[in-house]
Amino acid sequence: MKNYIVTITRQYGSCGRAVGERLSELLGYKFYDKNLITMAAQRSGLSSEVLGNVDGQAANSLLYTLALGSSSYNHGMSQVNLPINDKLFVLQSEIIKELADSDDGAVIVGRCADYVISGNPRLVRIFICGEFCNRVKRVMARHGLTESQAKDITIKTDKRRANYYSYYTGDKWGKLDKYDLVINTDNMTVEKAAQLIASYLAILDAE
Repeated sequence: MKNYIVTITRQYGSCGRAVGERLSELLGYKFYDKNLITMAAQRSGLSSEVLGNVDGQAANSLLYTLALGSSSYNHGMSQVNLPINDKLFVLQSEIIKELADSDDGAVIVGRCADYVISGNPRLVRIFICGEFCNRVKRVMARHGLTESQAKDITIKTDKRRANYYSYYTGDKWGKLDKYDLVINTDNMTVEKAAQLIASYLAILDAE
């Protein structure tokens, strides 16, 4: 089977990360999520703790920099006065592009990866979702929160992800027509969801 680059976009509490991790195990692919922060830190010499603190948060200058045609890698990142948030996005994007240019399969969670490597023939874009009430229940169970606390963190996390995606791509997060496969995990285990994606890839490969 062709080695695909599978990007996972997920609503908070939908088990999207767990599905992506299990999918990588089923396919023998490398899994990329928080480890991209470590890779970005090693590449840049910046602190992984500092980068981790701004992961998934938009700043306010990158689009202006790109509009000027200035690439932080072409001109040297130290010469571009980017906020740390934007530096992390640029670093992670470069790493994601390199992964896509290789022949290896990969599962990448979040980080606008579907946008960063859009048009790549190996790209498969997955959106994992669920009804709000069911996602809240999962968050309550996972973190030992009250219903009110779980609702609050679920709403805020989805909003943060939407703002991040919109800021760095200029597009709307969660637009279903932007994905190749949408999976509602309300009545599906992580294992079944991962197997469903693996089956979908096998079908694509047979075409």
